[in-house]
Amino acid sequence: MEADVAKMVTSAAVMSVGAFTSATGEAWIAKTALDGMARNPEVADKLFTNMIVAMALDESTAIYCLVIALIILFVV
Repeated sequence: MEADVAKMVTSAAVMSVGAFTSATGEAWIAKTALDGMARNPEVADKLFTNMIVAMALDESTAIYCLVIALIILFVV
């Protein structure tokens, strides 16, 4: 029974760290891109495209953490 509890605690820790860092990174990406768009509106289209790509890459971190948490829960 103790091994099951350890699996749950570990997977919860992995997901909490992964979700927190991903959310913080996405907020920072959006803030920086919007600040750049406000300072230089001529390049807003290019900045928006780069912002979306950067957010997608950042979100992949949370997805990887989800995969690792599921592996810990069901495989190990």
